[in-house]
Amino acid sequence: MRIVDNAALKFKVSHKFADEILQYIQRSERCSDGELLVAWGQDEAESLASILDPEQPYPVTAAIPAPITRDYDWPGLMVPYDHQKTTAAFLSIRRRAFCFNEQGTGKTPACIWAADYLMKLGLVKKVLIICPLSIMQTAWAADIMQTAMHRSVGIAHGDAAKRLKIIQANYDFTIINYDGVAVISDAIDKCGFDLIIVDEANAYKNSTTKRWKTLARLLRPSTRFWMLTGTPASQSPADAFGLARLVNPARVPKFKTTWRDQVMVQVTRFKWIPREGSRARVFAALQPAIRYTKKECLDLPDVVYETRDVPLTVQVENYYKRMKNQMLIEAAGEEISAVNAAAKMTKLLQISGGAVYTDGHDVVEFDVSPRLSVLEEVLDESSNKVIVFVPFIHTIQVIRDFLSKIGISNECIQGSVSASDRADIITRFQRTPDPKVLVIQPAAASHGVTLTAADTIVFWSPVISVETYLQCIGRIDRVGQLNKMLVVHLQGSEVERRVYQLLQGKVEDHIKLVDLYKKELGL
Repeated sequence: MRIVDNAALKFKVSHKFADEILQYIQRSERCSDGELLVAWGQDEAESLASILDPEQPYPVTAAIPAPITRDYDWPGLMVPYDHQKTTAAFLSIRRRAFCFNEQGTGKTPACIWAADYLMKLGLVKKVLIICPLSIMQTAWAADIMQTAMHRSVGIAHGDAAKRLKIIQANYDFTIINYDGVAVISDAIDKCGFDLIIVDEANAYKNSTTKRWKTLARLLRPSTRFWMLTGTPASQSPADAFGLARLVNPARVPKFKTTWRDQVMVQVTRFKWIPREGSRARVFAALQPAIRYTKKECLDLPDVVYETRDVPLTVQVENYYKRMKNQMLIEAAGEEISAVNAAAKMTKLLQISGGAVYTDGHDVVEFDVSPRLSVLEEVLDESSNKVIVFVPFIHTIQVIRDFLSKIGISNECIQGSVSASDRADIITRFQRTPDPKVLVIQPAAASHGVTLTAADTIVFWSPVISVETYLQCIGRIDRVGQLNKMLVVHLQGSEVERRVYQLLQGKVEDHIKLVDLYKKELGL
């Protein structure tokens, strides 16, 4: 497709598509050379996408140019990368679509820009964003404030009354977590959201769940709907069914079992494996779609950072407050040294991370199920191998047990692992498909180890040394790394937030450490 005088599109298609385009797009005509000339407006671009997208292979040699590339000024503090502009353009002319860009490529700003553009045109009035609780504030709300600060945003979280109040407040963007939708689905249905965006969409792969059925009821024929995930149907071709039934139901059979029989073959009573050709069927079902890997995003920084909020359980919050109150009493009227501040902060970090060591060297364990759930979210969206850095040794086994329970192969490197075993684990991690996840105590492998088979690092909780933090990231950010990299911070307590800020600012000054401790205690 060629753009003519910034006002029309000229291209050639078969007679079948030419006749359909001329019939349904009013501002179109056939040229003397047999090519079509179509006005380059939003309505025309959307109509072209709806006519051409269903056909595979694609009937034209180039993508349909979107008017957003001509008419939009890309507001905000962030300068969009080329792949973000392309993604926003793709979504802006498709009422229903998938975005399969890998985790860490900046899908969120691209969607916000596309939605803002449609609002500018008057085609969208209110947007509902459905995403994990961990990224409601740190990803979506934060990115809206940086890319579309002229728009209002509300986070529908809390009890039913709080959620209802936010939903009915007529924000431009309303953000809600998966399970919060069912709590107030009737109110959502009445509020007239004309664009719904689902992030980390694998949460809706099972069409038999209440979560899936609730969302399906909210989708009217006129609703614009975009689903985002970096790992579509990564565990099984059968998982594509639930996603396709929401976005483009015509591309899959009506019944889940029929789809399963098309893409899977039963080898034993309880075991099914992908059928030959299933990848092509999944690809055809999950359309229209756009995908960028981190490797393809040439203008993306080598390392991208992401923060996920983790709710603390009541048990952890209570113990955390008790520990802070005790520290406040001990600190009254005394000079606080950097060594003492570091020791006290370590206690608070231990509590936040799931286990604290008492003065008698006993271990007090806490419920860390919310943090484990967020870790699973990150792993589900990761296309390649992942390293999880866990500063406190007692939590490592809890994480490993959880990973094994959900079927993710994993190994561990900590102080008690011998040098020969470490070498064997590292070799297998680098050269074989398993393990997918390596759980590491930072002190045991933050120096001199190459782990470039991974392109994602998760900090279960922050380390307290900038040098250690940079060395941890250096395990994947080194010669041999083929992909762009993602570093994910899990945080639940205020001390974790403050330590991560210091680490990212590369601040390791004794005064800063003491100041941070004083701020935490309110001194």
